[in-house]
Amino acid sequence: GIGEFLDLRHVIDWAAATGQCIIQMLPVTDTTRKGEWKDSYPYSPVSSFALHPLYVNLQRLGVKADASFKKLQKELNALPELDYPRVFKEKMALIRKAFARNGAKDMQEASFKKFCKENDSVWLKEYALFCAERDGDSPDFWRWIQWHLDSQFYEMATYARSKGVHFKGDLPIGVSADSAEAHWHPELFNLDSITGAPPDFFSADGQCWGFPTYNWEVMATDEYAWWKARLRHMSRYFDAFRIDHILGFFRIWEIPIEIAKGLFGHFNPALSYTEDEIKSMYLPFDGLFHPDPRCEGGWQPLITPDTSKLEWWQKERFDALYNDFFYHRNDGFWRRNAMRKLPELLSASGMLACGEDLGMVPDCVNGVMSELGILSLEMKMMDKGRPWEALSVCATSSHDSETLRMQYAMANNGEDMPCDKVKECLYEHLGSVSMLAVFPLQDYLAMDEGLRRKDFMNERINYPADSNHHWRYRVHFDLSDLKDAEGLNGNIRHMLESSRRKMNN
Repeated sequence: GIGEFLDLRHVIDWAAATGQCIIQMLPVTDTTRKGEWKDSYPYSPVSSFALHPLYVNLQRLGVKADASFKKLQKELNALPELDYPRVFKEKMALIRKAFARNGAKDMQEASFKKFCKENDSVWLKEYALFCAERDGDSPDFWRWIQWHLDSQFYEMATYARSKGVHFKGDLPIGVSADSAEAHWHPELFNLDSITGAPPDFFSADGQCWGFPTYNWEVMATDEYAWWKARLRHMSRYFDAFRIDHILGFFRIWEIPIEIAKGLFGHFNPALSYTEDEIKSMYLPFDGLFHPDPRCEGGWQPLITPDTSKLEWWQKERFDALYNDFFYHRNDGFWRRNAMRKLPELLSASGMLACGEDLGMVPDCVNGVMSELGILSLEMKMMDKGRPWEALSVCATSSHDSETLRMQYAMANNGEDMPCDKVKECLYEHLGSVSMLAVFPLQDYLAMDEGLRRKDFMNERINYPADSNHHWRYRVHFDLSDLKDAEGLNGNIRHMLESSRRKMNN
């Protein structure tokens, strides 16, 4: 009922056969709490290191594919969408039975002992103890399953590299308050606040993600050791990575935990206004400003101020102040803030860094990313008002947005996007100046009449404004069928070869 790490072999072979070199993944870290729908959200990890148990191959654990297994497998695989709670319940039960049968023997293996020795002091011991305390079981179970997961995922990463294909991972900006890290190292987080985003393309009311913000001052005391360990661990599997919401390394949209509404957030850090500065402009406080909880005596303008009662000259002054604060006043300050962290983090691994720089982007962001060699993200639906640059990843859509067919339908009274129009759009992206073009599988499949999904309005994976959204999208056929999709594969090969010839000329 859900994909496994070993299924990546089909995607690797398909990518290699069609001339592709990058497979981008959404986060694969553990989100396990109670196995409910909430756990389907991969950007809310309970560990920044541990892999998700649901991606393990059961036969490698010693689970026999007998008649009852195959019946259950067939039933869950027949579902058009993921039933996360059911899959979790059934699969975790089989994993625990496998541990009861084979765990003691497996833990005598030299490779298991080596895995524990290399990871215990970094993350594994704390993670295992955290999970055992939560579930009332043995820390050995969690060490054992992570050993199997690491073995299977690393096997696929090694296989991909041998084929000239590279995995691109995803580095979530947040870590949950109920995570192993927050449990053992609360000093690294501001647990009195939660992260989110101001109003943007995805949500007119702002977003509230629910993660605590980072205590960067404490993290700096050991030269960001936790971040460096996290990135080194990622580089075992990935050769490139997407920095989720890279703006958070410049400043984060912080929301008081007791309010938990995106519109009532503030930037942390920020050069707030003093009371005297505001009074000198003869502006009222009510409806326009709120206190900055991270700066005693400081005030920040509200992201959605009420200017209806202002005189015309007051409105002009406030509008100028508002634009200055959100786009100019903090620019140098935020640049210095990012340059204290990002170079340190990037030095921890040799992975290619790509930043998700969408939303309310300060002017300094582009310069910092260019200076550090971090690829930006370019999407036509979120135009930045400047030409695309070579140091970028271009995409037709993402997990957070509508697929190509959905975009087309929204602009054309519900009409489906013809295959040739999809191909034309993909080729246009491949011919751009961007260093990489990464397309969701849904958009690739949309080129082929026989492979594209009929109910395409259900292809979107995530709705960022809805923190309770259920992640349930599944590819509607077996990934092993990709190798036989001659029409699709021929089109991809032709487009890639043509675009590379164009670039070389």
